[in-house]
Amino acid sequence: MAEQKGKILVIGGGISGITTALEAAEVGYEVILVEKNPTLGGRVSRFYQYFPKLCPPLCGLEINFKRLKPNPYIQTLTSSEVDSISGTPGNYKVKIKTSPTYVNEKCVICGKCTDVCPSERDNDHNYGMDKTKAIYIPHRMAYPARYVIDREACEPNCSKCAEVCEYDAIDLQMQTKITEIDAAAIVYATGWRPYDATKIENLGFGKVQNVINNVMMERLAHFQGPTQGQILRPSDNKKIESVAFVQCAGSRDENHLPYCSSICCLASLKQARYIRESIPDAKIYIFYIDIRSPGKYEDFAAAVQKDKNIFMIKGKVAKVTQGKDNRVFVEAEDILHGGKVNLEVDMVVLATGMESSLKGVPQPDAVQLDENSFVAPNMQINGILSAGVAKFPGDVNSSIQDSTGAALKAIQTVVGN
Repeated sequence: MAEQKGKILVIGGGISGITTALEAAEVGYEVILVEKNPTLGGRVSRFYQYFPKLCPPLCGLEINFKRLKPNPYIQTLTSSEVDSISGTPGNYKVKIKTSPTYVNEKCVICGKCTDVCPSERDNDHNYGMDKTKAIYIPHRMAYPARYVIDREACEPNCSKCAEVCEYDAIDLQMQTKITEIDAAAIVYATGWRPYDATKIENLGFGKVQNVINNVMMERLAHFQGPTQGQILRPSDNKKIESVAFVQCAGSRDENHLPYCSSICCLASLKQARYIRESIPDAKIYIFYIDIRSPGKYEDFAAAVQKDKNIFMIKGKVAKVTQGKDNRVFVEAEDILHGGKVNLEVDMVVLATGMESSLKGVPQPDAVQLDENSFVAPNMQINGILSAGVAKFPGDVNSSIQDSTGAALKAIQTVVGN
């Protein structure tokens, strides 16, 4: 009966989109899950650990992928974006554009193609901190599990990968595909991106060596990251002895992000733990306005702050500049003790906020964005919903709960039409 009622379109294949799709499909409703990247998993697939338990997210993703794969009610379209939405609630007409990856479902991930590929590209999964070949698998847990070709990174007229492939899995003539679907309900689960820290001129990102942001720090700690989990200074891969975390880097600032992203404080405390566990003698300095750790996370925050090598300094950072021997000089205020702080550390981590992934991206008339480009529920017409960070910044746990609610609302929309 659910099949005859109409499909649910979920836009975004991160943890929120996957959760929404699974919750609806596992009770018999047809779902089309659309993701613009070649693989599902979103930002969560790049995390090293969740707080407060500090367990790896790959476990949860693997379980979800195992639920997705055999489910007959879910159609997954990766490397795809919604091109247009028309129609009326309960009867939306949607065009979806799927970009070519030049590798089809025959791929067995044998790796022979990468062995012969002469070209390299920045590894976007590791935020450009290392390289992959022009034909690459996004990461070890990629779903669907197949290689992708970045044609812009390829040498002109190169076809070495196709020549060596024994399975006829590489199609260098693959074209863009347009799919038209009917949908009774549409759920935006489009997630977030880290705020562009180059816009915060006084903090040195992109200009001062060894200044990184919090998502890059997450990859440095990851065993699949650019340093295989060793937390090393990016400029020369030397072991670090001191790190400064700068909270609210662009957040709660009318010139950048006017809101609090809610998870940056906890993320920095978590990452301070990464460093202390990896480098027991390291000194950590956290510059903050106030530490926001709501509800059940208060105990986690309190435990981290008791560490004798983690120094909490209440005050805003005024300037980050290049120090001697590739070290980083930090000038900041110290409100609790009065005066200023001048530190030289091996690395600075900017706790940049969560910006809507839809900011600056034209949207169909059917969806309305608020002043910060989030899909605010009170602004949408019937049948247009949002889930997780597409709605407003939050942590993984709250995003999963919200996505379950979005699935129920989508089902109610389907049933009511």
